[in-house]
Amino acid sequence: MSSELPARPTTRVVPKPRRVRFEMPTGTKRQHFVDGDLVMSHFVSTLSATFPEGEDFFIRSVRHFRDQISDPDLKAAVKGFIAQEATHRHQHSLLNQRLQEMGYPTEGIDRHIAKLLNRLEPRFSPEMNLAVTAALEHYTATFAEIILTSEEAQALIGDTEVRPILLWHAVEESEHKAVAFDVFQAIGGSERTRVRGMRFATVLLFLELVLQTTRSMAGDRAAYNPVRLVRSLRAFRHNPLFSPAAIQRFRSYTRPGFHPDDWDSAEILDRWTKELFDADGAQRVESNV
Repeated sequence: MSSELPARPTTRVVPKPRRVRFEMPTGTKRQHFVDGDLVMSHFVSTLSATFPEGEDFFIRSVRHFRDQISDPDLKAAVKGFIAQEATHRHQHSLLNQRLQEMGYPTEGIDRHIAKLLNRLEPRFSPEMNLAVTAALEHYTATFAEIILTSEEAQALIGDTEVRPILLWHAVEESEHKAVAFDVFQAIGGSERTRVRGMRFATVLLFLELVLQTTRSMAGDRAAYNPVRLVRSLRAFRHNPLFSPAAIQRFRSYTRPGFHPDDWDSAEILDRWTKELFDADGAQRVESNV
């Protein structure tokens, strides 16, 4: 991924809710479904486990300010954002049920995230919750666009049943990556609060991902094979999701005047929406999505 910022697009992407249905993993025993890799499989499972409650938090944070928005295009984008996030919540809940049956502790992680948000959300102002949402959307959009552009990331997710879910989710994260940010700007959110939201989101996200992935791996007998564990940890260090270019993109959020569309995703969206969906937003059967 190039570290150069292309020119910002001049038109707003309006997120489109889509009719989707996925085949869930069929294995009843533990499967390291991400290219057979121990750590990456637990990491992706953990990430999926955080989505249902996380997406609900995003929806609440944006919806709180919906009546304060006067721009009709942004109103339409908010409507699409909420619809997409609600579908993400549902689909990842279904996926998490299957991952739980495969031996991943998704139910416990989901309950933990719910309790964590119940404690933290009331402590912050609605503006700060929105700032945290916009920052976390920057992370998910970065992960998404790496998955959609990196051949190495494509190879990692392989051809299992999880691949179509990740590709669909990645496309929609890219589509609505600027919505929470634009709402934050529309309500007059300050740069100071925006940056504070990013710093808090960074600590919370990576602390929870490390802790919950470790928790997940602790219940996997394969994690106690030192050779396999060390080999998998070494591979994870070179994961494209955490490459120097990805880290530079994460950090770009705190640059003065930053906007998510500084990272232009028009070509990415054009390619993948044509590959995965029909013109009316329905899934292409031949893509197995």
